[in-house]
Amino acid sequence: MSAREFPNSWTDPAYVATVVMVVATGALFFYAALRPGEPSPETVGFVVLWVSAPATVAYELARRFG
Repeated sequence: MSAREFPNSWTDPAYVATVVMVVATGALFFYAALRPGEPSPETVGFVVLWVSAPATVAYELARRFG
């Protein structure tokens, strides 16, 4: 990997969005571990929404204010 592929600072929008997505995914895995049964299509849609929405908001905020 070259040095250009890494973010220059912690306020880099791609870095912020990645961190938020990892944290949101971890929270959803924790939530899923507490619920019994298989995931339904509604649950899958819920997971996609609640992982991508915070990452998108964090990316936009970092892009505008970072």
